[in-house]
Amino acid sequence: MRPLAPRPPRPRPFRFAAVLRTAGSGREWAAKARRLEDSGYAALLVPDHLVGPRLAPVAAMTAAACATERLTVGTLVFANDYRHPAVLAKEAATVDVLSDGRLEFGLGTGWMAGDYDAAGLPLDPPGVRVDRLAEAIAVLKGLWRGGPFSFAGEHYRIDALEQDPVPVQRPGPRLMLGGGGPRMLRLAAREADVVNLTMRVRADGTGPDASDGGPGAFQRKIEIVRDAAGARFGDVELGTSVLRIGPERGTEAWSAADPSAQADTPQVLTGSTDEICDRLLRWREDLGLTYYVLHHERDLDAFTPVVEKLAGT
Repeated sequence: MRPLAPRPPRPRPFRFAAVLRTAGSGREWAAKARRLEDSGYAALLVPDHLVGPRLAPVAAMTAAACATERLTVGTLVFANDYRHPAVLAKEAATVDVLSDGRLEFGLGTGWMAGDYDAAGLPLDPPGVRVDRLAEAIAVLKGLWRGGPFSFAGEHYRIDALEQDPVPVQRPGPRLMLGGGGPRMLRLAAREADVVNLTMRVRADGTGPDASDGGPGAFQRKIEIVRDAAGARFGDVELGTSVLRIGPERGTEAWSAADPSAQADTPQVLTGSTDEICDRLLRWREDLGLTYYVLHHERDLDAFTPVVEKLAGT
């Protein structure tokens, strides 16, 4: 991948997170959270789906925060279509208060057709979902600022609503938006503190679009973010989801994502610990990429040495 210019004068420190989904008890969940904190991970993230073996995000984040002292807790990502943003703003503010300001708020449109079908929810076209998400972000940020807030949009209406508590973090929790399509990336560039670069999702919600894979497509996503962010690009933290890590092995699927489509990109990290670290340093220099999210617990043993070597540097 060719370098992207301009680059910030001082490199942003590396941050690492892991997505955790399940535990058989509160004690087991707490132990998992403490393992991440002790190993140097910056954040524990939970997904938001209605089907499959996954803990619900708000309760899981709160329990993880109570079990740790420094670990950020967050979502990758809340599905906007599952909750009204006024409800979600209140939940998020409460988690931020109870965690002493350790919430990283990940938000997306919602996309997985299986969730919508099983719950009897309509899966609107991508453009409608992105428009609704943009309005939800405006509502969330408005309510988090404090004081009476009103909003009149196509999808939401708020009439002088004032919520208490407001988040500890001001003017609100750090916002993470993930995306692979141009429209979602431009929204993220304008609104997010963290942009998680992913593969574009098929419009019917059946999974990532394999034609969107490869180094060229990955770099074009960063270029879209850079152009849309303008002067604020230097304040945007760029991250991605790691689909596979460790020695070369056969294709293994994480959720609906196929790691083979992302070979030679920052989403597939093969080789030794030193080789992976060298690659991450190069991608930080060339692309400004500093936030990596592990997506499967089975890879913790392979990924943690990378975290221990590079976290915070």
